Amino acid sequence: MLAGGSSFSNGHTRPRRAKGPSRDSRGAAHPSHRLLTSSPASTHDRISPPECTESDRAYFDSYAHVGIHEEMIKDHVRTETYRAAIMRHRDSIAGRVVMDVGSGTGILSIFCAFAGALRVYAVEASEIAAQAKEVVRANNLSEKVIVLHGRVEDIKIDEKVDIIISEWMGYMLLYECMLASVIYARDKWLKPGGLILPSHATLYMAPVTHSDRYCESVDFWRDVYGIDMSSMIPLAKQCAFEEPSVETITGENVLTWPYVVKFVDCYTVEAHELESITTNYQFSSMMRAPLHGFAFWFDVEFNGPPTSSSANGLQFLPGGSYSDPYINGSNNRTKRTKSDETIVLSTAPEDDPTHWQQTLLYFYDPIEVQQDQIIEGSITLSQSKENARFLNIHLEYSSGGRSFVKESVMR
Repeated sequence: MLAGGSSFSNGHTRPRRAKGPSRDSRGAAHPSHRLLTSSPASTHDRISPPECTESDRAYFDSYAHVGIHEEMIKDHVRTETYRAAIMRHRDSIAGRVVMDVGSGTGILSIFCAFAGALRVYAVEASEIAAQAKEVVRANNLSEKVIVLHGRVEDIKIDEKVDIIISEWMGYMLLYECMLASVIYARDKWLKPGGLILPSHATLYMAPVTHSDRYCESVDFWRDVYGIDMSSMIPLAKQCAFEEPSVETITGENVLTWPYVVKFVDCYTVEAHELESITTNYQFSSMMRAPLHGFAFWFDVEFNGPPTSSSANGLQFLPGGSYSDPYINGSNNRTKRTKSDETIVLSTAPEDDPTHWQQTLLYFYDPIEVQQDQIIEGSITLSQSKENARFLNIHLEYSSGGRSFVKESVMR
């Protein structure tokens, strides 16, 4: 399934939702949302929307299935964290205009309405927008929550918004390339000093050991009901480990402190920065164990907009966190320093599981590492030319005098 149910190497189907809306904008406009069919172009209206491709349309169509939205809503870590963040920022939301980019069934839009929003534009690409309208109507919020069926790049409203909220994160944070739609909405619709939720995101990586997984997928073939089927092993390795695998691991699988691959400030990041990301890494193993590959996970924060700049970097409104920027490539810390008031949604192995789980990039053959042995190399994540929502992965790694290269595509 395309980008809404990618088949990963562990054999499970892990659907993700379509955020951003299709070219086919259906559904009558609510009289209170003041939809523009034509008007003189203001400065922010002159931002050219990207073309909606066949791949985009297939991506949006894959999110019309209720099961994908059920999975996300039943992810209590995800849903409760978003609700807590909205309520934490309710003083900024009350009486103001919100845009929910990729609103799905409309649950986050409704949370914003409960927080006192004056008006919420719930922008959704997929056909689930029709059900979202019914959900809004059933909760007597039709005058406040306006469901717009169409890409955020294509909709037209006659006002700017005070808040943008979106659940844009894909596997490995950047899979699906939906953040580009949030950036577009920010540049076109958000008022100066407006609030973006989530405000910051960090992608981490760490080397892992996972003998059970390797045994399950590879060693199983050595003796199958007393039959030597080891000739299956090369194919089994290819099928199990060629592509990234979305699965749940624990902190016990992680060999070192994690490393920051990419830090994203949603207030300032530009779309072109996400087209290709490269970083060099170096780890020191904390134990003797077989190195089976690398795990990737992310967290997002829900901070207020920056209020000022200083020699120490950006400072944030109450409810924000750090005052010094976190530089890509930092390591030896599990997480950035945050204030007690910061709300964080984490997909780390040591935290409560989410539907994102972790993304594992396995080697075909493990490497035995000793305690304090150095593991180093580089990783490049780039948007696929085949489909910008896919993620190309180029991993170079060395340890114990041996060097390797692994290339994979997250489809």
